Amino acid sequence: MKKLVTAAVLATVSLASPAQEAAPYLSAPVRIIVPFQAGGLTDILARSIAQHASQRLGQQFIVENKPGASGNIGADFVAKSKPDGYTLLMGSIGTNAVNVHLFSRMPYDTLKDFAPIGLVASGTLMLVANPAVPVTDMKSLLAYARAHPGKLTYASGGAGASQHLAGELLKTMAKVDIRHIPYKGVAQGVTDVVAGQVDMTFDLATVAPHIRAGKLRPIAVANGKRSAAFPGVPTIAEAGVPGYEASAWYGLFAPAGTPPAVISKLNAEMVSALADPALRQRLDALGAEPSGSSPEELARFVRSEYDKWGRVVQEAGIRLDQ
Repeated sequence: MKKLVTAAVLATVSLASPAQEAAPYLSAPVRIIVPFQAGGLTDILARSIAQHASQRLGQQFIVENKPGASGNIGADFVAKSKPDGYTLLMGSIGTNAVNVHLFSRMPYDTLKDFAPIGLVASGTLMLVANPAVPVTDMKSLLAYARAHPGKLTYASGGAGASQHLAGELLKTMAKVDIRHIPYKGVAQGVTDVVAGQVDMTFDLATVAPHIRAGKLRPIAVANGKRSAAFPGVPTIAEAGVPGYEASAWYGLFAPAGTPPAVISKLNAEMVSALADPALRQRLDALGAEPSGSSPEELARFVRSEYDKWGRVVQEAGIRLDQ
């Protein structure tokens, strides 16, 4: 009889344990890791989605900035986190497509260590200059750069960031020598361009207020089409470098192995946030085009960007160490 009771107790415990371990998803706060400093579009997008999801789901979505190594520190933190949906990455073209081609050693596998959730947005890159720089448009900028090789400088959010790639592509296609000045985040770089310590940068989200205030001069748009926020500014391709096109993009990722049901739920919340008219209006003003793709679409897009920018990096001969 005693053996039967003991067996029954053990059976009850064994049946209860899985239920105790398998707590329902969103029973704890979710962290969205931004691998750059606060203030840039990556950070703005993460905080917008976090706020929306927190309000809808009744659970905290917290944004944490973990900058460093061109985004690799924050991305690696997520890649090595438990795949339970509680640690996410607001990734970028750099962290999830380009850095692998730039650095001889990477702490994570770009294509294997993440589960795509969805493409959040693509961002406009506008080439802007401090008004003290003696250029007013793309034609005069190219002429000045060719007459003064190595004199013009441009800031980026870090080696491998979209601003860096845009500058390297311009150097290659326009055959000009301009110097790259990397920062730990695009906002810090923009601050130094406004202050006149660096001549130029590529961005829109962080530079738009400075353009409107007359503190920065718009030169040309790096994307393939003009910005709705500044329709009078031509593209670089229109203004003197045919075929030129560079843009930024931002996607939400989880660690590889995260359950499909969790990925699906997170994707639905991302899509819901990006459908909000107030958020879309805000992103439009910042030069960001909301996307809201499926996980499968983001996976295909990452692969295509991985291949495209790998060729650019190889042709430009860019190689970095960290």
